Amino acid sequence: MHITRLFLLLPLLAACNSTPSAVNDGSFSKMADRQASDATATLPVPDTTHTKAVSALSDTLRVARLAHNFSRHKGPADKFQLVFRGPSILEGTAEFTITDPDGQVIFREMLTEPDLEAALVYEMKGPTATRAERETYVLRRIDRFFLPAQFHTPAVERNAPIDSFGEKLDAATWDDLRKRPDAISFEYLKGKEDRQRVTWSPLKKQTVSVTRY
Repeated sequence: MHITRLFLLLPLLAACNSTPSAVNDGSFSKMADRQASDATATLPVPDTTHTKAVSALSDTLRVARLAHNFSRHKGPADKFQLVFRGPSILEGTAEFTITDPDGQVIFREMLTEPDLEAALVYEMKGPTATRAERETYVLRRIDRFFLPAQFHTPAVERNAPIDSFGEKLDAATWDDLRKRPDAISFEYLKGKEDRQRVTWSPLKKQTVSVTRY
């Protein structure tokens, strides 16, 4: 009798000890996925407060500034600025701006590195210049771009003939400027010998060229 019961219990014990791998594997996999998803969902937002800032002016190599009256002959001065940017002194571009006392840019011109270097030929002692000599000259041109001697009053001489300005100055503007003895002009060199001169026109309410032939 006891032997018979033992044989009957053996299959039942074997069934209890066996592991249904297919069912358990699936349950454990779903549980692991849920835990991973929960862990991901609760991750903190990355801290970017110490991220290095990128400067838009990182390529600025030289800056020249001067406060001088221009759009008005007295009162707050206009701001003259020349900003030279680029990978190197011999591969850059200069932005020349004049900003009035109200913060409005009233003149802007881009000058290339050759525009600033061209007149070096008049100072060279030989047929060529070294890179260091060229760089020194360009930097000096930038630093001396706004010399006091380059500002002139009046902007247009009263007896100056209009045809000396070519097509750069119309008759009405010329006539108005020559009646303003306190008008101020600024002269600068572009290239080897191209001397430019600009002034503020109250009639047109803008900067105009008064470059003479």
